[in-house]
Amino acid sequence: MGDIHGQLTDLQRVLGLIEADGGPDAEIVFLGDYTDRGPDSKAVLDLLVEGKAQGRNWTFLQGNHDRMFHWFMRDYPQHEAYLSIDLTWLHPRLGGDTTLASYGIEFTQRSRMLEVHKMARDIIPEAHVKFMQDAVLSHETDALFFAHAGIRPGVPLADQDEEDLLWIRKEFHVDQRMHPKLVVHGHTPVDKAQHYGNRVNLDSGAGRGNPMTAAVFEGTTCFTLTPQGRQELLPQT
Repeated sequence: MGDIHGQLTDLQRVLGLIEADGGPDAEIVFLGDYTDRGPDSKAVLDLLVEGKAQGRNWTFLQGNHDRMFHWFMRDYPQHEAYLSIDLTWLHPRLGGDTTLASYGIEFTQRSRMLEVHKMARDIIPEAHVKFMQDAVLSHETDALFFAHAGIRPGVPLADQDEEDLLWIRKEFHVDQRMHPKLVVHGHTPVDKAQHYGNRVNLDSGAGRGNPMTAAVFEGTTCFTLTPQGRQELLPQT
């Protein structure tokens, strides 16, 4: 499943498509970015944390937004080095403000960060923070390698760097060589899921309010799920 970004209603819709296709025990790999920008981040985490506690066959990858969230929740908030010094997770561009609003935390961009941090630490459940901390950086099968953002081309899959798995874009996107496995990722929104031959991008723009995407893989053959059933996603020509 591609990026969720706080969109509870659409998450429930897509989970329904998955269950209709594979049953209640279907294996799901979530590609990260569970919160930010959408209105229901708290409820999304409630649902996912509960599913994990129930022992559902779900694997949770960590996205860059998830790391920004749990880094903010440390004893002292940690800034993401990929961002300019004046662009924090709380900025509307990144969506931390909507995430905190879903917990009932109100502030303005003039509020002192440490005051907002204290409110967040008082209100946000530790289970939500631990969920994001415990999310893995990658997952693989015999044919597929899952990562939030992608991989550094030419680097063995076992040696991939955390920063690339969470943040990489251009170097990964422009490389047309076949990777050791088909890479399935999100992170960079596109209008609809795309198959590029060596990678599949499932981030269909939930952070911008577009419908999220779920896909089924049989080996390296990819199908997106629709109300009418599976639709094969063919590599671009």
